[in-house]
Amino acid sequence: MTSNQWFFRKGELARGQWSVHLDANNPPSQPWAYTGLRVGEVSASTQLDLPSDNNERVIFVLQGEEITVEYTCAGEQKKLETLRGRKSVFDGPTDVLYLPLNTEARVTGKARVAVGECPAQNAKPVSVMRKEDVPVVFRGAGSETRQVHNFGMPETLDADRMIVCEVIVPAGNWSGAPSHKHDQYIAGKESNLEEIYYFESAVTRSATVTTDSNPFGYFRGYSADDREYDVAEEVHAGDVALVPFGWHGPVAAGPGYDLYFFNVMAGPDPDRAWNATDHPDHAWIRQAWQSQQTDPRLPYGN
Repeated sequence: MTSNQWFFRKGELARGQWSVHLDANNPPSQPWAYTGLRVGEVSASTQLDLPSDNNERVIFVLQGEEITVEYTCAGEQKKLETLRGRKSVFDGPTDVLYLPLNTEARVTGKARVAVGECPAQNAKPVSVMRKEDVPVVFRGAGSETRQVHNFGMPETLDADRMIVCEVIVPAGNWSGAPSHKHDQYIAGKESNLEEIYYFESAVTRSATVTTDSNPFGYFRGYSADDREYDVAEEVHAGDVALVPFGWHGPVAAGPGYDLYFFNVMAGPDPDRAWNATDHPDHAWIRQAWQSQQTDPRLPYGN
């Protein structure tokens, strides 16, 4: 891995038992300090272990029926939590467990698991959000409609630093439009947040495919000042894009292929908020949504 690499193909961030392990305390690129990500699989013969350290975490199933998380917070008595999963990331929300810093955990079951993590300073209470309670909202309209699972926003999760959510983009649609940024702190207007995108893609649920396929989408990010940042990549399942600063979006789902991404955001601001500034050349797009309908293919659910 080279310095200032902001896009990683499937496997490039593999470490030990994890197919993706991006560690904010030992990042692959600089500057990077506030967000991390792990993706791994558990089975009858494989478990996933999370150390007691300075990271707060959310744990959930990407694909699979159920997992059990055995955890110990700051030396307290060991506890168990069972989290229900889903058939795929395109089949609605899943149970989500939040664990504060200084918590050791072990994940067992049969599933592919995602862990969003952020270095924290304050210990928040353990919490579980069941899939039925996950806020499911639509952003945009027309071909910019996307489905968002807001289980880790400031108004839905009592965390110290992290802000997390899932986004589903139906085939041919766009997300992250208009292009926007959150790389400086302006109280109530813009936040300073790093952002991770973890991608998955699949043949759209409305299609019957009898030949080979290669699900894909596109991601765009570029600098808003004199700092170096320029990413324009075709994305596939297992890829990771990082946004250290600058404009990012739109993200496009390829024709015939649904796109999913898991976002992890955090930064150094005195308040935990998600405020973004639209690119002035593209802010008008929001007004165009007023005359368009929500994409009728949504919601994607169980």
